[in-house]
Amino acid sequence: MSQARLMDGTALAARIVAETGNRAADLTERTGTTPCLATVLVGADPASVTYVRMKQNRCRKAGIASRHVELPAATTTEELVGTLRALSADPAVHGILLQHPMGEHIDERAAFEAIAPEKDVDGVTFASFATMSFGLPGFVSCTPGGIMRLLDEYDVDPSGKRAVVVGRSAILGKPAGMLLLARDATVTYCHSRTADLSAAVREADIVVAAVGRARLIKGQDIKPGAVVLDAGYNEGNVGDVDFDSAVERASLITPVPGGVGPMTIATLLEQTVDAAARQLGV
Repeated sequence: MSQARLMDGTALAARIVAETGNRAADLTERTGTTPCLATVLVGADPASVTYVRMKQNRCRKAGIASRHVELPAATTTEELVGTLRALSADPAVHGILLQHPMGEHIDERAAFEAIAPEKDVDGVTFASFATMSFGLPGFVSCTPGGIMRLLDEYDVDPSGKRAVVVGRSAILGKPAGMLLLARDATVTYCHSRTADLSAAVREADIVVAAVGRARLIKGQDIKPGAVVLDAGYNEGNVGDVDFDSAVERASLITPVPGGVGPMTIATLLEQTVDAAARQLGV
């Protein structure tokens, strides 16, 4: 069997960002208002600081204004909720991104729920999960949304296929499974307590790895011809899939980096412009 084709998230993301930039420019010209994404960062976690800076740079390239709110690490849940509610009420802000992690002393769910659903461009609220699950208009979680775009780009129709999602986080694993289910895949969720994970993965036509453990999924467990989407990003620039062995068995696979990662930011920017258009009534 020949090696898997790489699913080039970098190229697809660049195209989406360019199209988003054109839409942002058109919106700005028609309304006199530039779409604006507010990013909120609690503390100074180095990885989070880098991610936020990268998102701000991408915003600039796409003609989206960015407002950055940096809060001290000691910020309480109540203070963070107050900041997010104020941004939700500000008509000049169209989308809100709360960078996580935010410290164990903060009630993460309470913070997410302080974001108005119409500005939840990262797809982290209960409302967004519900609209994703029921196939209603709303915002998808950005990484799962990016995964679905990659499947479409490479003509992978999930309908009737067995999909295994390894990971059950509220903003990655769970919504990824719901989006696949909405497209008529038969979805199995696996996690740290799954008995015989290898057996479950071997059944999968589509594998979504989103558990945050380096090279957890081995090539020998990939069904020949399966499509593998690696949403993991671990120390040393490696994903949750052992790429070198998996590439020998999969038909399509995302590299790490350059696969799912760029799609996350592209989806965030696209949804920010969508949010601005809705709020401005155009």
